[in-house]
Amino acid sequence: MDPQPAPKKLLDQVQDTLRLKHYSIRTEQAYVNWIKRFILFHHKRHPNEMGAPEIGAFLTHLAVNENVAASTQNQALSALLFLYREVLRQELDGSIDALHAKKPKRLPTVLTKDEVRRVFDHLSRVNLLMARLLYGSGLRLMECVRLRVKDLDFDYRTVTVRDGKGAEDRVTMLPDSLSAPLQEHLQCVKRLHEEDLEKGHGAVYLPDALERKYPNANREWIWQYVFPARRLSVDPRSGVVRRHHLDESGLQKAIREAARRAGLPKPVSPHTFRHSFATHLLENHYDIRTVQELLGHKDVKTTMIYTHVLKRGGMAVRSPLDEI
Repeated sequence: MDPQPAPKKLLDQVQDTLRLKHYSIRTEQAYVNWIKRFILFHHKRHPNEMGAPEIGAFLTHLAVNENVAASTQNQALSALLFLYREVLRQELDGSIDALHAKKPKRLPTVLTKDEVRRVFDHLSRVNLLMARLLYGSGLRLMECVRLRVKDLDFDYRTVTVRDGKGAEDRVTMLPDSLSAPLQEHLQCVKRLHEEDLEKGHGAVYLPDALERKYPNANREWIWQYVFPARRLSVDPRSGVVRRHHLDESGLQKAIREAARRAGLPKPVSPHTFRHSFATHLLENHYDIRTVQELLGHKDVKTTMIYTHVLKRGGMAVRSPLDEI
């Protein structure tokens, strides 16, 4: 009788479950890391022997001793809830009692239109095109780098954001001034894709569900990334050699350097262009509900933060000094 295979290690089970449920590789890496840290914090006790009190103690440690941000603490909690509910199939007894990290109420950094132009003056080629798209369409950084050819509609001047924050799709505007540069860029990308196909590559990553539903779609032009990486790489999950999208860190560094060279006295990141997009639309008197929809905010309260950075807004108060 053949011996029974050894049961999989817990972290391998976590990884398998995450992949089965089509979580992104970034989320997979983050969740596995948090679960590992949770186990090490409790001196390598198995999670089966622990529960809500131990989760609370770990989250409190993160807030008090490691001074993590509220979003980081929430990610750790999500990872541990996933472990118990989806992997161990256990309901936690009692509520999780933990000190919560404070979420700072900070106003977003916003560039003036002149400052946006000055940053653009110090960017070039693909970095400039992506920065203009961030500002012109209000995209988040990862929404931009993950765009596929089919997400751009040049006839209707729209950009469709697939599986954005909150796992929801939305449609935003494609600026008229970007239509020609983007189409020219896509011609170069298409030539690159055709060269990859000739060399036996050209298959792009698709989520598992789409890969099974459309087995030949990964080589089709419409599924290719708008901003592909310069080099082929090995997919860490499948081991397949393919061309992924550009690494976002390159654009982050380019924008920081462009802001420095432009002499801006503000911290500037790719997300600053999204903040500026929203603020400038409100300055131009567009309805806040329209801006909310373009940004993909679930609650208008999130969009309302941009009314606090307007020079002139519906709730702006004019100083009496300016009246004399």
